[in-house]
Amino acid sequence: MTDFQVFRAELTCLAPGTEYAFRIGKSSGVYRFRTMPKKANDTISFVSGGDVGIQAAAVANNVMAARQNPHFAIVGGDLGYDNGRSVEISLAFIRNWSKTMIDSEGRLIPMVTCIGNHEVNGGYTSDRGKAPFYLALFDGLFPDKTFNMLDFGDYLSLVLLDSGHLTPIGGDQSCWLEKTLLARQDLPHTLCVNHVPAYPSHRNPLGVPAKDGKKAVNGTGIENRKHWVPLFDKYRVPLVLEHHDHTFKRTKPLLNGMQHENGVLYLGDGSWGKIRIPRPQDDLDVMVKTSSEYHITLHKLQGRERFHLAMNEKGKIMDVSHSGQRKQGIFRTQG
Repeated sequence: MTDFQVFRAELTCLAPGTEYAFRIGKSSGVYRFRTMPKKANDTISFVSGGDVGIQAAAVANNVMAARQNPHFAIVGGDLGYDNGRSVEISLAFIRNWSKTMIDSEGRLIPMVTCIGNHEVNGGYTSDRGKAPFYLALFDGLFPDKTFNMLDFGDYLSLVLLDSGHLTPIGGDQSCWLEKTLLARQDLPHTLCVNHVPAYPSHRNPLGVPAKDGKKAVNGTGIENRKHWVPLFDKYRVPLVLEHHDHTFKRTKPLLNGMQHENGVLYLGDGSWGKIRIPRPQDDLDVMVKTSSEYHITLHKLQGRERFHLAMNEKGKIMDVSHSGQRKQGIFRTQG
């Protein structure tokens, strides 16, 4: 829908834990970036959030996030809200990012994404052509399916999921997820990222039954809880990053939907640049804290430990949490 073209270059044989400089053509400025370390000998930090948009709050959170000097940033869907139709919004998001997501050392901050409903014309379909702007930039990571993983040495794996926007939650994606988690069961940090939450903080998780001639409405996250949550439990995923609801939320550590001292922590819910009021009742009895503030989360990996600091756009720390240790191999529940 534009006269713009996307050019790609793959850089191979880069050294880990190294800073590089580059130019695009002969007349561009000099840009810098750093590669991830081979071993997690020092603290590794990254930021996460979702539901960004292009308004002033989103830009303020970009600036605040960049000040944390993260190794990279995760955006869990709904980047600019182009809806697969607006090139102007898609370009505005990229321009905001390129101007503001530069750390205090002058290095570009890489973006790792998963797809959300506002990348797709219609939100939920099987037609990749309905997400033209997202896939024009990110189909290097998602060439055939809109789910994949990124591995960093022997210490971190990011599992990036499609919560029904171009690929169904169940079926092939869930089969792939189990194989992926099984292969990474002994890594100290295997983290999952998806857009629509299993445990929403704004939307109704239970749905509304059919009544008085009105159709039933499915609860938010039902498919996640059916297909993905049992796998997160089984393979002891310590942290799941969720979005879509435009709030901040932190759940209890959960196993089989119940609090467990070493269960799965669900963090989100996507208020980088969009906010809503959290749901007043906790229908599933899972929430520890919710808020209607803009926020991103700063994650710090130290050895086998994980610390998570939720921060608003002014840099105020809203919440501090720690996700549990992974068990060796598959975590088995009783009953």
